[in-house]
Amino acid sequence: MIKKIFFQSIFFNFFLVKEVFAAETGGMPQLNPEFWISQIFWLTLTFGILYIFLSKLILPKISANLELRKSQIQENIEAAEKQRENSEEKLKEYDDIVSKSKLKAKNIFMEAREKVIKDINSKKEDLEKQIDEEIKKVEKEIELLKKSAPEKINKIAIETSSELLKKLIGADVNNSSISAIVDDLSKKNGDKYYGN
Repeated sequence: MIKKIFFQSIFFNFFLVKEVFAAETGGMPQLNPEFWISQIFWLTLTFGILYIFLSKLILPKISANLELRKSQIQENIEAAEKQRENSEEKLKEYDDIVSKSKLKAKNIFMEAREKVIKDINSKKEDLEKQIDEEIKKVEKEIELLKKSAPEKINKIAIETSSELLKKLIGADVNNSSISAIVDDLSKKNGDKYYGN
């Protein structure tokens, strides 16, 4: 590019000869044709030195910096791509962990629910057995009471009647007579109260 600028400037100077002659008559000494060769020499020398200085010192540093930046940008892009892939993998792992945790929690809940239901059912069965046993015990006690109640009632009735008659009459009464009367009454009323 510097070569192109250099040759364009030289080429441009030669095409301006016509204007230079016109300017010379106006009193501009740098446009005098007798100084042109020295001017072209110094112009060529200046631009040549400038070209060498730029091409050997400045441009290599600039191109090296550009290459360095390009490689750094490429490395950053590759690192970002790796990071993105790692992030996607981590996200998939996270999703897998979450779904497995949900499934595990659901299974634990179902197992706990089944265990609680089994415990409730077994306790219910135990309670029902205990209730049935208590009902049977109570029924037996009631049956025993039904069987022994008339005898006890008769005994109490005989004792009470003999005591009352003793107080009324003032003399002892034969318990066998009172017992016969109480038995007779209890047989008549027994059917009514005990279903005999």
